[in-house]
Amino acid sequence: MRRFLMSLLVLAFVAGLVVFGAVGWWLHEPLTLKPQPGSLVLDLEIEPGTPAQRVAGVVAASGVDVQPVLLYAWFRLSGQARQIKAGSYEITPGTTPRTLLSMLVRGEESLKSVTFVEGWNFRQVRAALQKAEALKPDTQGLDAQAIMAQLGKPGVHPEGRFFPDTYTYAKGSSDLAVLKRAARAMDKRLEAAWALRSADTPLKTPDEALILASIVEKETGKPSDRPEIGGVFSNRLRIGMMLQTDPTVIYGLGEQFDGNLRKRDLQADTPYNTYTRTGLPPTPIAMPGKAALLAAVQPAQTKALYFVARGDGTSHFSSSLDEHNRAVNKYQRGQ
Repeated sequence: MRRFLMSLLVLAFVAGLVVFGAVGWWLHEPLTLKPQPGSLVLDLEIEPGTPAQRVAGVVAASGVDVQPVLLYAWFRLSGQARQIKAGSYEITPGTTPRTLLSMLVRGEESLKSVTFVEGWNFRQVRAALQKAEALKPDTQGLDAQAIMAQLGKPGVHPEGRFFPDTYTYAKGSSDLAVLKRAARAMDKRLEAAWALRSADTPLKTPDEALILASIVEKETGKPSDRPEIGGVFSNRLRIGMMLQTDPTVIYGLGEQFDGNLRKRDLQADTPYNTYTRTGLPPTPIAMPGKAALLAAVQPAQTKALYFVARGDGTSHFSSSLDEHNRAVNKYQRGQ
């Protein structure tokens, strides 16, 4: 009898080792995935409040060749079943049961990104959001005023109010959430720039700084010219001279602009025509980046009142009209 009991104990011990080894092997063995044609990954959506048992079923339903009961047992055995976080995930080839659970517990969601480029206008921002992958289009059907109201900025013109940068987001995020982050980023950048403004700046408010920065952004071909361009416009504002900058006129034309700025466009009075009106236009005309913001509030100390593009991205700066006309003849008319 004693021998029989000893044999049973030995068999139980051996069986335990076999089970333990099998479990250990399974935990480190890559799961078999059955993705959609043309894809190598599986999308996994875990809704808030989903219990661990249901999570195991969702994993299997997403295309992972695994028994939900076995996966749920692993969740429970690990002691982390209640730590699984809701979110959007990507299951890639080579994922094991152990790495899968780690991803779900850490909340390592699959992230997408959208980029807003320096100098873009609000129409271009909206177009980028519409093309962004897996971004919920909550702004679709809303006009600019409604969007700004949703962002907590009712009555604020949207142009230039979003900082140009790359923003990451989880699948299914709202485009409003991305815009809110970009608006918050611009508020912080503008506040920081305004705190660094030169003592003799002609700008009276942060909003004026944002408007001038947007003009500097659109006028700059070579980044190193930004402070000098800011200096030219600051000098003109200081003496009440018209800014006479083409980008503001083009912005005022809106979608009517066909790429060719005509003499009649420069003569047609609009709130954005800086050839017919002194001072700054009523709103920014584009999204300025950090360098343009600094060039607006800390312009170069210069006597220049004019500049003209050389044709290679750089600009020639002049302090007198005669010198400017000579530069125009040289660089624009080839004389």
